[in-house]
Amino acid sequence: MHSYRPVLENLELKIEKGSKLAIIGPSGSGKTTLLNLIGALDLPDSGEIIFDGKNITSYSKNELADFRNRHLGFVFQMHHLMPQLTLLENVLLPVLPQGKVSKETTEWAEYLVKKVGIWEQRNQKPSEMSGGECQRTAVVRALINKPELILADEPTGALDEANAKALTELLIKLSEEEKVTLVTVTHSAEMAASMDKKLVLKNGKLH
Repeated sequence: MHSYRPVLENLELKIEKGSKLAIIGPSGSGKTTLLNLIGALDLPDSGEIIFDGKNITSYSKNELADFRNRHLGFVFQMHHLMPQLTLLENVLLPVLPQGKVSKETTEWAEYLVKKVGIWEQRNQKPSEMSGGECQRTAVVRALINKPELILADEPTGALDEANAKALTELLIKLSEEEKVTLVTVTHSAEMAASMDKKLVLKNGKLH
């Protein structure tokens, strides 16, 4: 017999459109699980996830994939860039399944790459770039489909202090300018403090 222990229990979370939220808490408290639920990567055993008035818990696998592609952007601790692709190709990766990349999308990608200060590196491969540049590329890739919500899981975890600070500022700036809601799970007190709201996840509950 497997005994399952609930990771999150009676958890209620409302995220205002356009707000910036940090979720902190001890290791193993379920922060990543919560982020995966918000991002429709996992579905809850009970309860509902409502996005913009729609209950996504009833979606099929294909509908969930489509929903993620259309509305969400993900940034992880490791940038997960494709080593054989250039910076710009990596940024355009999420739109490739849709067939030919439109002029509008290419211009949006170029605009973002310039905006985050990695235009000079656009034809370089990840191995030729610094950790900070790779992570900025990952942020731009997360924004390529113009998502309403960005979910960042320890986005500064693999960076040194200066790069971590730069990335935090960048996420906040992009969130404000592009009106994107930002939810980040972080161990960084600095990053958490710079968000609009900070919630602590402890024993499956938010405080």
